[in-house]
Amino acid sequence: MPSDKILKQKQEAVAEFTTLLKDAKAGVLVDYRGLTVEEDTKMRSELRAAGVEYKVIKNTLSRYSIKEAGLDDLDKSLAGPTAWAISNSDLVAPAKIIAKFAKDYEALEVKAGFMEGNVISVAEVDQLAKLPSKEELISKVMSSLNSPATGLVGVLNGSVRALAIALNALAEKKQAAGE
Repeated sequence: MPSDKILKQKQEAVAEFTTLLKDAKAGVLVDYRGLTVEEDTKMRSELRAAGVEYKVIKNTLSRYSIKEAGLDDLDKSLAGPTAWAISNSDLVAPAKIIAKFAKDYEALEVKAGFMEGNVISVAEVDQLAKLPSKEELISKVMSSLNSPATGLVGVLNGSVRALAIALNALAEKKQAAGE
């Protein structure tokens, strides 16, 4: 039986992790066995830069947290070492970064994921990773909004240019006829 001090620490860890899960927009669970320290450090650095929290929590403690957070279906994914990549702001960042590293490092295996309180499969995590980022979507929308205006300017420029060429040709013709 754990001492009161250790039990209190575990309860605090569960409470903290439960809050993190409840506040999360999205997350991905991975099996990180076989990653070198260098690979893991590189991945953690990229996750941190994207505002994604990366945690390794004991499965027994995770089970309490996922139950409290309403993510019970993740229980079947808690076998073996499990790391969590969790974002409070971006739905796509955890999946994108983890999928990129899983492609580069065979040892990294995606177990499952969750998004806005719903558990998603490995296939759905892969699909999520393929989505364009918010910035890319905004760029595409702005580009499509800008296209008609650019086309109109081109047409108007072409008409004015054609008129100027026609007037110039007419002036040259009259000048040649008058000489």
